Amino acid sequence: MTAFDILKKLCDEQGISVNTLEERIGLSKNTLYSWKKNTPKGSNLVKVADFFDVSTDYLLGRSDKKRYYDLTEKDEKTIQEELQKMVEGLSKSGHASFDGRTLDELSEEEIEDRELLLSSLENSLRLAKRVAKQKFTPKKFRD
Repeated sequence: MTAFDILKKLCDEQGISVNTLEERIGLSKNTLYSWKKNTPKGSNLVKVADFFDVSTDYLLGRSDKKRYYDLTEKDEKTIQEELQKMVEGLSKSGHASFDGRTLDELSEEEIEDRELLLSSLENSLRLAKRVAKQKFTPKKFRD
């Protein structure tokens, strides 16, 4: 996949044309169409990456990660481990119970409440991990 193909895909996701993108970021007409045959110039590459909030490596097809703060498989595994620890801790301590029963002892009607709680905890862990990556990743590792 060429840089232009990736650019076109990002434009389609945003619902804009390549010409509209060129206008919005201050490039002359057909500048981005030249990416079909030529390697993108650094300054134009950075402008496009900044517009779409993606890494330059992603635009060049060198990485599947759009953003440096996207979660990796390792991050997902860590989140699942932390979620499991939280659930075990809540169950053992009795702090998360429904009518005196632990999360594992719920009736069918209460299972939905348990699933909502687990989804909320999981989403909170994902958000916290993304925010931490944005905040604490050194600039030299962001692209």
